[in-house]
Order: sequence, then C-alpha cells, then structure tokens
Amino acid sequence: MSELNTTSWVDVPHGHDFPLANLPFGIFSAKDRSPRPGMRLGDKVIDLSACHAVGLLNDLGLSAEVLAAHVLNPLMKLGKPVTVALRSRVQALFSADNHELRDRKDWHAACLVEAAAVTMHMPVEVGDYTDFYSSEDHARNVGKMFRDPDNALLPNWKHMPVGYHGRASSIVVSGTPIRRPQGQTRPDPEAPPVFGPSRLLDFELEMGFVTFDGKPMGERITTAEAEDYIFGLVLFNDWSARDIQKWEYVPLGPFLGKNFGSSISPWIVTLEALQNLRVAGPDQSPEVLEYLKYEGDSHYNVPLEVEIIPEGAKKGQIVCRSNFRHMYWNMRQQLAHHTVNGCNLRAGDMMASGTISGPEKGSFGSMLEISWRGTEPVSMPDGTERKFIQDGDTVVMRAPYFGEVSGAILPS
Repeated sequence: MSELNTTSWVDVPHGHDFPLANLPFGIFSAKDRSPRPGMRLGDKVIDLSACHAVGLLNDLGLSAEVLAAHVLNPLMKLGKPVTVALRSRVQALFSADNHELRDRKDWHAACLVEAAAVTMHMPVEVGDYTDFYSSEDHARNVGKMFRDPDNALLPNWKHMPVGYHGRASSIVVSGTPIRRPQGQTRPDPEAPPVFGPSRLLDFELEMGFVTFDGKPMGERITTAEAEDYIFGLVLFNDWSARDIQKWEYVPLGPFLGKNFGSSISPWIVTLEALQNLRVAGPDQSPEVLEYLKYEGDSHYNVPLEVEIIPEGAKKGQIVCRSNFRHMYWNMRQQLAHHTVNGCNLRAGDMMASGTISGPEKGSFGSMLEISWRGTEPVSMPDGTERKFIQDGDTVVMRAPYFGEVSGAILPS
C-alpha cells in the first residue's frame, strides 16, 4: 500500500499500519489516564487532551471537555471541518521539520504514550447500526447455495444497496470475547425446532463506517454530499449464527442470529487518510436510478485477511485474503439510499458493508462460503478441521492502515 510522502520526528518503522499519513482516532486509557481521545502514530498514542492542555491545539474550536470525553461522539458532533482541521494540525505538529513539540521534550511524556501500555475502548457510542449486503460475489455465493444457482441474485439486488437495521448495543471493541449464542434451530426440516447453542457459528469480513450528524429528519443526503457526513472507517466482524438465522429470518430477516455480537477495530481511519487508496468501482448494470449515480473513484483498495487461531495454538491459518475494492455498492451510494426517504443520521451511527468476498475461493469472506456450507472443511495447523468456528477459536481480521480486530469464542 502506497503512503503519502510525510515523515515524522517520531520513529515510525517502514510499512507500519499507522504512519503520519494515517493518524486514526480512538479512545484509550492508561495507568495514569482515564479513557479519552487519542490518535495513533507508529507505536505511540497521541494524547489529544494533553496536547490541548499545553496549548498545541488552540484556534480549532475544541474544548477541554470534548478532548477528555470517554467516546468520540462529542468531537464528531462538531462536524467534519473541525475533525479535518484537528487531524491536519496534529499531522503538522508531528512532521519532521516542526519544532513546536519536537523540541519541548518536557511535554513528550504527557503528549505521547506507548501503544503497548494502553487499553483501547469502544471509540464511539453507537446509536444506530445498519448492515448492508453490498458484495456481489458474496450475494451470488449465498444465492447459489440456498436458491436457484441461475438466479442467485434477488430481483432488487442490482437496483439498490440492500440493508437491515441491526443491534447497536452488542457492537464491541476488538479483544472482547464473544459467547456462542443459543436459540432455536431446525436441523431436521421434518421435525419441530430445538433449542440449544448454535452449531454453525461464523464470521463475516466487513468494513464499517461511522457518521457525523446528518441532515434534519425529512431531508436526504445525495451521493455528492455523502463524504461530508462520513467520519471514518473500521474493520468490522459481523458474527453470524447461520443455523439460528436460517430458521428465524422469514419473514422479517436477521434477528438472534446476528444481534449477539459484532466486533470492530479500535482505531477509526478517516476518509482523508484514504484518499490515495481510491479506485474505480465496477460497471453497474442495469443503470442505477438517478439518486444512486455518482462521479469519481469511490471504492477503496484496502487488502484484507482473516486468520483463525485454535485455542492454545501458537499458529493459526489464514482462511481469506480479500479486498474492500470488491464491493458493488460503495459508501456514498449506501448513505444516499439510507437517507433518500428522509431518515436522519446521528454522530456515531455505524454502517457496515456486508460480507466482503472476492471472485476466487481464497477471497471469500465467511466460513459459509469458504467451507461451502460445510462440505469443504479447512485444515488447521494443529491437524484439526473447520467447517465453522469452534469454541476457543480466535478470529483475527487485518488490513493495512487499520491494524486488526480480534475476538475469541467462549462456550455458550
């Protein structure tokens, strides 16, 4: 992945996920610091509250209260011009030729914290969460498995970004264990349903984006305006209990098979940091309706990988290598569709992409596809096999600029 030509007086190893060109936002705490906003630079965390206290963030419209908050929502409520200006100011402060903080070594201990010494927290209080279904390869794979392979996509799929509203309260930060859900399943279609732990627990490789406050209720956001309302992106694992979902989803869609947990990476990468990763999207045919048309490169070349690490194992198995560029519907279209009926957004709302699968088997973004509904098990380095996720397994998703999101599965 290419980087902007920016160097810092803080040592950042070549190829690090968090160079000066990135500077993602998150919420951290340390032994002597309560949870507060920070930015990541190499192996350091920049304490924005401390920088503000010594006068390095003046004239940005920021208060001490905003930079001491336990979530980023108060900062996001100030709007994109403020967050962009803050990121630009911090980028300037840590540029190699800037002496304001570089030469004040008495401030370094307050303003810079070792990343290895911090605890990361949920970066935002998520008010509402929407999950889209925007990868054509994933939608086709699922359609081939469960419907007519010659008509894998439902009639509406290429006309709008399909989505559903999920549960915000069970979105957790990377490292939080996920307990295997229980619920009703119907393993024998000729027998009544049974109750018990999900046997077909899965991950879904996704990206999520976080919004600023939107327009007033009743007004819509166009594709041309959409990026003004997107704060940044996270890696998103939308855990899924396939057997619970299969039995419950008719007629209203996902419920208990999804709302038991979703995991996000702790650092929110801003759109500004991803400008040099923009790529063109696929040709969309049939032609989309006017409100879904857009101009310019609005997809992103972000390599993604998923590793499963068995309990107690020293080594895991990479089961997926995909890319965010494989989306059919982009974020601008998703946001325009989400608000075309006048739905209002609030700072901290989360929108997930839906499972990101590429065209080849090695790029499929869920075990449902990788094991092809359990018929093609995947071998682990310890000699075991996986059709779906077992108790004790840790699933780790990674991407350059984003770091990772991980979660271990606890027994029900």
